[in-house]
Amino acid sequence: MASEYLYPAKPAPALNIPPGASAKVRIINSTATIQAPVGVFMYPEIRGHELLHVPAFSFLVEQPSSGRKILFDLGCRKDWQNFPPAVQKVINGPGWKVDVQKSVSEILQENGVDVAAGAIEAIVWSHWHFDHTGDPSLFPTSTAIIAGPGMKEAFLPGYPTNPESPLLESDLKGRELRSLDFENSPTLKIGQFRAIDYFNDGSFYLLDAPGHAIGHVCGLARVTSSLECDKEDTFIFMGADAAHHGGEFRPSEYLPLPKYIQPSPFSRKYPTSCPGHIFETIHPGGKGSEPFYRLQDHVPHSLEQAEQSCSHMQEFDAAENVFVIIAHDATLLDDQVGIEWFPDGTLRNWKEKGCSERARWAFLKDFAEAAGEAEMNSQASL
Repeated sequence: MASEYLYPAKPAPALNIPPGASAKVRIINSTATIQAPVGVFMYPEIRGHELLHVPAFSFLVEQPSSGRKILFDLGCRKDWQNFPPAVQKVINGPGWKVDVQKSVSEILQENGVDVAAGAIEAIVWSHWHFDHTGDPSLFPTSTAIIAGPGMKEAFLPGYPTNPESPLLESDLKGRELRSLDFENSPTLKIGQFRAIDYFNDGSFYLLDAPGHAIGHVCGLARVTSSLECDKEDTFIFMGADAAHHGGEFRPSEYLPLPKYIQPSPFSRKYPTSCPGHIFETIHPGGKGSEPFYRLQDHVPHSLEQAEQSCSHMQEFDAAENVFVIIAHDATLLDDQVGIEWFPDGTLRNWKEKGCSERARWAFLKDFAEAAGEAEMNSQASL
């Protein structure tokens, strides 16, 4: 209700998701830990939040009726030192650090998914950046790669034939690389995104979300279905890098800053419930119905398209039956959010467990230093 927020909230737009079957979706913490300067991706600067310390998630998506399995993103490869020079130039830049304990293929194989025997039919790369492409060479050549529009033309052949390519030839050798075609394939529109129904049963859609990188796509999985006697349809929106931090798409005109935030992102001062207005005071625009951050213009392939895709994602974030998960949301690692990680659970029960509600404003903990300082200065001036 509007009274819960500091500003009136606009109604969430209709997403017009067709009815369909459900998919079994498991989220994998790929064991990657990446440090990067905040200013590379977003602005303006907020005191105390100069570095991102983030994971890289992968999703195992299964069609229950057939047992077909695909992966959405692969995180970062364990032997990241073997990336092509174009990638090493980024990783070795100021403020960057990368650590990876295991590859996604190892995690799967150790937990009953027989990667070596071809259990994964395809790997969807949300885009070509190193923290999403992983190490496909650890999968049999029967496992295809699915990439968004234009990626194949932009970066193949890979390194070393093309010295400037961020992709390794060895990762793709003997492997089918399928390019998604949102222009000529049977597509539909879900929210503001063009969509392809991967399994042709409404359980998993690939969404055309250009801007951040050539061929950038998102995913939308239905995890409960009213057609299957579930109470309602609920979804996981796999946002990939449509945003790198919650502050790039929250708050929004549909989800303004709430008057009170629980769990408290500023637990040192407010152990249980935190007043939302203290974060409004540090909002660069001074308005709690717009995101804290803007996308930097030198990172996206197309800033205009990237901003549009991020804005379209906000519409899904406003839907009560959709849980938006961006690829590098470190707040989800907090036990209080209640995520059931692979291999122990699935994302089927996210809504009844309240995972989305507990995760939504958790990113504000990154601004606690700035909020505390602003509050102290305000009290001192009284």
